[in-house]
Amino acid sequence: MKLVPNLLVAATIALGFATVDVKSASAAILNYAFTVDSPLTKGNGFFSFDDSTFSNDYNPEAPIKSLSFNFDGDTIYTEQDDANYPDFPLVFKTTSLTGQTYFGLDYQFNDKANPSSSISYEIIGEDFTIYSKTSPNAELISGTVSYRQVPEPTPLVGVLFACSLGSMMKRKVASMKKIKI
Repeated sequence: MKLVPNLLVAATIALGFATVDVKSASAAILNYAFTVDSPLTKGNGFFSFDDSTFSNDYNPEAPIKSLSFNFDGDTIYTEQDDANYPDFPLVFKTTSLTGQTYFGLDYQFNDKANPSSSISYEIIGEDFTIYSKTSPNAELISGTVSYRQVPEPTPLVGVLFACSLGSMMKRKVASMKKIKI
């Protein structure tokens, strides 16, 4: 009799893991988080794009659907703050120095916190640069950008459902055993 509850728990866990690894065969909106780290400032942001909109160029790129970024909780920058909006920002597929393939940003924006400043920011792939608009050849500060995909909520809901179902079944079996004794 102890085999049935164990099988139910194992099946629920297997279902949860299977739900996490399922990938859609159709186009989807992908969500990414990114972190900027430089000696002068740090920042965090999110962007999303439709993977079916990639161009057929040698270096495929796609327009950003939405973007939100800020430095240390200060001013929020969006896709409309790109110096070349609406043609930019873009997302492109690239390979890091470690050989890992990822999606990177091409995003250039001015200092919104101080509009009269000659400071501009640029994110291209894993590179972050702070430079002067009046002296574009003089690089002030450089840093790095790291990316990670944000999971879609659907697989997480499936895992939570499967775990909840397994927990309920385990309690039910335990209560049935108490009644029989």
